[in-house]
Amino acid sequence: MIALGRKTLFHEWRRFLPAIFGVGFSGVLLAVQAALVLGIFDSASVSVTASSADLWAGYPGTQSVNFGRAVGPDVEMRLRMDPEVTAVEPYLWVEGDWHDPGASGGGVSVFVSGIRTGEDALMFSRLLPPGLRQRLREPDAVIVDRADLDQLGALPGGTAWINGRRVRLVAAIAGLRALGGVNVLASVETARGLQGADATPGPTYFVARLRDPARAAAVQARIAAAPGGPAFGPFAVWTAGEFAARSRQYWLFGTGAGIAVLFMAVIVCLVGAVVTSQSLMAVVAASAREYAVLNALGVSRGSLGRIVLAQSCWIGGLGLGVSAAASALLLTLAAGRDVPVAMTLPVGLTCGALVGGLALVSGLVAMRGLLRADPAVLLR
Repeated sequence: MIALGRKTLFHEWRRFLPAIFGVGFSGVLLAVQAALVLGIFDSASVSVTASSADLWAGYPGTQSVNFGRAVGPDVEMRLRMDPEVTAVEPYLWVEGDWHDPGASGGGVSVFVSGIRTGEDALMFSRLLPPGLRQRLREPDAVIVDRADLDQLGALPGGTAWINGRRVRLVAAIAGLRALGGVNVLASVETARGLQGADATPGPTYFVARLRDPARAAAVQARIAAAPGGPAFGPFAVWTAGEFAARSRQYWLFGTGAGIAVLFMAVIVCLVGAVVTSQSLMAVVAASAREYAVLNALGVSRGSLGRIVLAQSCWIGGLGLGVSAAASALLLTLAAGRDVPVAMTLPVGLTCGALVGGLALVSGLVAMRGLLRADPAVLLR
C-alpha cells in the first residue's frame, strides 16, 4: 500500500504539486525568519564573535557589550596573574555622534571601538586583516561597515567628525554592522581622543587569551571565585561564548524589539501551518473517490491511512528540498546585499524538523475526516 501511495504521487504529480510548493513555502518562511532573527541579534555581539579573546573582564552586571562601564587598570594585572593567561589587552567603548561634512541636520549615533593595532591583537582579529589594522595606526583613522556608508554620508578616504573631532575614514569592510547604531573601529589612542572631558578614565573591558581555550570556563570560574579583593576594583569575568550569549539574550528577550521579532516568528509559523494543512487537505479531498473505491474493495482503513501517511511524508520531503534550495538562494542574495542574516546547522535542522512534522501532522488531520466517512457517500 505504501508503494501504491508513492506511485500515485509520481503518476499524478500535478495534483500534488501545490501541496509540495505549500510545504516549501512554509519552509522558506520559517528559514528566512530564523536567519533574520539570528543575523539581527548576532550583530549585538559582533565585538565578541569577531574577536579571538577567550575571556572578557568588565563591570559586574553588564547586560550587553554596548552597556559596559569603565573598569580599573589594575584588572589587567589580575588577569595576568593567572598562569593560564598568555595575553591581555584593553578594549575601549565610546559612544558618539557622527557628522559628515555635508550634513545639515543631526548626527548619526555611532559606537567607537578602541582596539590595539598590533598584528597579534585579539579584538576583531577575525575581521581585520593585518594591512587594515596597520592603517588604524594612522592618527584619527577609523573603519566602518560598508553597508553603513550611505547612512554616514561618507566614502573611504573622506573625513567626518565624531564628538566634534575630525576623523578620516580609511576603509570600509563587511561584517561590522551593529544593533541600534553604527560600529566604528579605531585605535585605542584615537578612541581616547574622542571621549568627552567628563568620561571615566580607564578601558571598558580587558580581554584575554588563554594557553588552552578549552579551559576558558575553568579559568573564568577560578578568577570569579577569587577576584583579588578591593585593590583591583569591581569587575566580573565571562567566557567569550557566555558574554556573546548574554548580549544576544538581552536584546532578544529584554527589549521590545526582541519580543516584536519573536512575535513575528510565531505568526510566520502559524501562516506556514495553515498553508501546509490546507494544501494537504486539498490533495486528500481530491483523492476521495479513489480511497472510497479501495475501501469498498476491502482495503482496510488502516491501510488507506498508511497510503495517505506515505504521501504526506513524500510531500514533506520534496517540499523540504524545495525550501532548502530557495532558502539558500534567498539568504545568499541577502548576504550579498549586506542584509544581516545568519544560519547555523542546528537552526537549519530545527526548521527542517518543524516543517517535516508540520507536513506529517497536517496529513493526519486531512485524512481523519476522510477515513471516517462512509464509502457509499463518497461514491455519489
